[in-house]
Amino acid sequence: MGQFSYSARDKTGAIKKGTLFAADRPAATASLAGKELTPILVKEIFGEKGGGLKALLSGGIEIGSKVKLQDKVIFSRQFATMINAGVPIVQSLNILQEQSESKKLKATVADVAKQVEGGGTLASALASHPEVFNAIYVNMVKAGETGGILDQVLDRLATQQEKDAEVVSKVRSAMIYPAVITTATVSAFFFLMTVIVPKLSSIFEDAGAALPWYTKAMLAISGFLVHDWFIVIGGAVAAVIAFGRWHKTPGGKRTIDRLMLKAPIIGPILVKVNIARFSRTFGSLMASGISVLDAINATKSALGNSVYQDELAEVAQKVKNGRPMSEHIRASKNFPAIVGQMLSVGEETGQIDSILLKLAEFYEKEVDTVVEGITSIIEPILIIVLGGMVGFIVISVFGPISSIGNSV
Repeated sequence: MGQFSYSARDKTGAIKKGTLFAADRPAATASLAGKELTPILVKEIFGEKGGGLKALLSGGIEIGSKVKLQDKVIFSRQFATMINAGVPIVQSLNILQEQSESKKLKATVADVAKQVEGGGTLASALASHPEVFNAIYVNMVKAGETGGILDQVLDRLATQQEKDAEVVSKVRSAMIYPAVITTATVSAFFFLMTVIVPKLSSIFEDAGAALPWYTKAMLAISGFLVHDWFIVIGGAVAAVIAFGRWHKTPGGKRTIDRLMLKAPIIGPILVKVNIARFSRTFGSLMASGISVLDAINATKSALGNSVYQDELAEVAQKVKNGRPMSEHIRASKNFPAIVGQMLSVGEETGQIDSILLKLAEFYEKEVDTVVEGITSIIEPILIIVLGGMVGFIVISVFGPISSIGNSV
């Protein structure tokens, strides 16, 4: 006999929470059904002794590793295929959890299967694992269950995840080269200023030669880095911590997100990435039969930039008041004109989903084009910066050395 905590819905739709004792999870679910409650989530309560091990062995809940996006894509594709072939949901979930190579996903799917077997809906079972299945995934599955098109919805989810991962991967790959060059440049600068320049400083002092202002500046910087390095490191650490805490505040995040959108080179890419994600996510939700307002709110949570989240919050408010969605989008400076125009056409023709999915493909190609050109743009800039730093050190060193040589 074990103790279970539950969250269930009564006849009026109100959420009831509490605990009960039962032999196992199915028995607990049956007990709730006998009380005319629809289970949403049923979990066994473990004591302090062996609780973590029991939770782990039961398929439950806290496992250190995260689920890779590719694993979720494979899960969605295979799940869609099985549902389309007429395999029952619980049986499909059991097969998928046995085949999964991800320990976290295996445990999560096993728990979802138990909840569904106990009488819960697939959407509510997935919702109990927000660390694996986000609000968009749950909402689309819920719409698929209601409309009897679960296989189609799962297929759309897999496609959406693949496209999203592809865009993010390309942007990250484009940033690797500049990051490596920048790290190498900074490392070379610190090496020269803390190892080479101090040795030359003693030569200049012994010679007693008059040094130009730029050489004095270089020696001052070198001396500060050598003798007061703890101030540099401490200041850098403090700045990073302070920035991190400020960025976590709503105001700080909004400020940084706004500046990032206006930044040269990276700004236009972020705009295109957010528009592509908005178009594909919202289009997929609409294609699954989800209401406009619910689709807007779900899409808002999928966008990482708070500027676009605020925009969609305003859009949701206007839609509540009976205004068309395209009205605010067309007036916004954060959405390209084509987005509002295409959305307006979709509203008039009743094809918002297909139009936005085509718009998503357009912006995903735009991201590809821009990202491919990043290296060619950033490379000469980094070379100029690196050359300037090295040139400054060379002039500052060899100018006085030449003067000393001539005087001798």
